[in-house]
Amino acid sequence: MENITNPPYFNLTMFFNIGYYCYPTFVLCFLVYAFIISSNLFIIVVIAQEKSLHEPMYILIMCLCLNSLYGSAGFFLRFLRDLLSGTHLISRSGCFTQIYVIYTYASYELTILSIMAYDRYVAVCQPLHYHSKMNPRMISKLLALAWIYPAFTTAACIYLSSRLPLCGNRIPKVFCANWPVVKLSCISTELNNLVGMLFTTTTVFLSLAFVLYTYLRIFFVCRRHSSEFKRKVIQNCLPHIVTFITYSITGFCDIVLSRIDNEKLNPFLAIVLSLEFVVIPPILNPLVYGLKLPEIRKLMLRMLSCLK
Repeated sequence: MENITNPPYFNLTMFFNIGYYCYPTFVLCFLVYAFIISSNLFIIVVIAQEKSLHEPMYILIMCLCLNSLYGSAGFFLRFLRDLLSGTHLISRSGCFTQIYVIYTYASYELTILSIMAYDRYVAVCQPLHYHSKMNPRMISKLLALAWIYPAFTTAACIYLSSRLPLCGNRIPKVFCANWPVVKLSCISTELNNLVGMLFTTTTVFLSLAFVLYTYLRIFFVCRRHSSEFKRKVIQNCLPHIVTFITYSITGFCDIVLSRIDNEKLNPFLAIVLSLEFVVIPPILNPLVYGLKLPEIRKLMLRMLSCLK
């Protein structure tokens, strides 16, 4: 490993030379990013303008779309530039900034999905108390917690990583990530590992466990009701279930990829697996909620008809 202490730049080594194909690849990725921006913005505008959608479930959907815009900007703006660049160096401050944006995006996605699961749980299992429990004040408190806690815990992890003396500058990814930086350390990283494990447990595993618990309770309630009741519950919960499962799978792929030697994998496969959780959820979220929920779908069709 190179004998470099606190290198001013990091080298993203997963990019490989594709020659003239870089231009079609750039156009394709730009179109994907343009679709992410337009589709998520469209859902946000529909919910913001229609007063009938100013309810907890739709406010949370709007937050999910805002988070998609935030996370995709943290990735695509740098990635599109690197596709056309001959070198893939990123400054130390730029790298840690990207880590912060992508990691907070990933954490916000989980915390918002957890609040959405709680919203569905109250609506199905405690319908008489729904408006008292899921009032605007409670939604504001839950969203504040969902945004503030990951922001501080992620900042703590990155602060510890930024203080490590590093004996190299090669990051085997197409974007900056915390664990590859920690692995470059010249000294013991026990404190980083401990804080990282605490962050992962409180943000990831507790969120996953909570979502699974809420749907287990919903399942037991549905067993005691009619087929019509079950159909309505599935209709309301299916978009959230699809979103949650998709994000869990893509997030799991990224975690596994960060723990193995990416340079031993097929380069194309490694890039696809590393891009999943920053590309697929921002694309899928507006499609799932825009096409599946009838209230949003009707308003979207009405707005599109007005534009003609």
